[in-house]
Amino acid sequence: MTEAGAFLGQLFLIVLAIVVVIFVIVVLARAVRVVPQARAGVVERLGRYHKTLLPGLNLLVPFIDRLRPLLDLREQVVSFPPQPVITEDNLVVSIDTVVYFQVTDARAATYEIANYLVAVEQLTTTTLRNVVGGLNLEEALTSRDNINGQLRVVLDEATGKWGIRVNRVELKSIEPPVSIQDSMEQQMRAERSRRAQILTAEGTKQSAILQAEGERQSQILQAEGEAQARVLRAEGEAKAIQTVFDAIHAGNPDGPLLAYQYLQTLPKLADGASNKLWIIPSELTEALKGIGGGFTQGIGQAAAAAGQRERREPAAPAPSSVRPPEPSVAPAQAAPPAEPAPPAAAQ
Repeated sequence: MTEAGAFLGQLFLIVLAIVVVIFVIVVLARAVRVVPQARAGVVERLGRYHKTLLPGLNLLVPFIDRLRPLLDLREQVVSFPPQPVITEDNLVVSIDTVVYFQVTDARAATYEIANYLVAVEQLTTTTLRNVVGGLNLEEALTSRDNINGQLRVVLDEATGKWGIRVNRVELKSIEPPVSIQDSMEQQMRAERSRRAQILTAEGTKQSAILQAEGERQSQILQAEGEAQARVLRAEGEAKAIQTVFDAIHAGNPDGPLLAYQYLQTLPKLADGASNKLWIIPSELTEALKGIGGGFTQGIGQAAAAAGQRERREPAAPAPSSVRPPEPSVAPAQAAPPAEPAPPAAAQ
């Protein structure tokens, strides 16, 4: 009996030691809490709020303090399913929303609202219907920034007491009915066709204007070039005439020379098989008279000179085979040129 009682005593001590060790381990596990970064925990002591655990090592009173599930303090992104919304012109559109929010007060998020995710979703849906309900379809499709701003202001104001801050609200998609989409596509195609026609007409107009302006500038420049060319040709002809005129007056031409020049010019006037009409100047007869008179005076002067030589030299019989010396013709004194008369035309 003594040995049995001793064995039982030892067994009891071993079990008691094991129970004490287990109790100590459990107490330490419930007393020591390690909170990760960007997390927060609410501690309740005897059922009432006691404190909020910060990231790091924290100690609690075992079996008196109770730690609620940790809350994520990082910014969270929640995408809500499409919600049917009626616009001002009685069209039902499906709108997807994305909400960016962050828990700023763990106590308020725990005790002020039962489920803040469901609350944010329902508040976003009702606010979206109120905002889009005052807009028509065209405004709802083109005023996303305005809708996002109004939603963010309303949600941030309503969720402030829940310890939640709404940073951004975005409309992911707005889908009108299929029939409205077809009508909008037709309208857009017609609008784009109208804009294309307007742009084509504007381009044609500008092209015609530029082409007309270019032609006008070309004609102006061509006319100016022709005018300058005419001026230069006229100046050249004037200088040539002046040079010829000065040369003629410097040479002091006589009547026979002018008549000879007339005679050289007449073949050029009659040159060509198609020339039926040519002009004989009225001075031609006067020039011919001057040439004839010049030749007559020359012959007379030559005869007088021969007579004078015969009187000075002794008379000698001349053989019949010897020809008498030809009289030398002295140049006739040129008569002053007659005033030009209008030319006479002959067929």
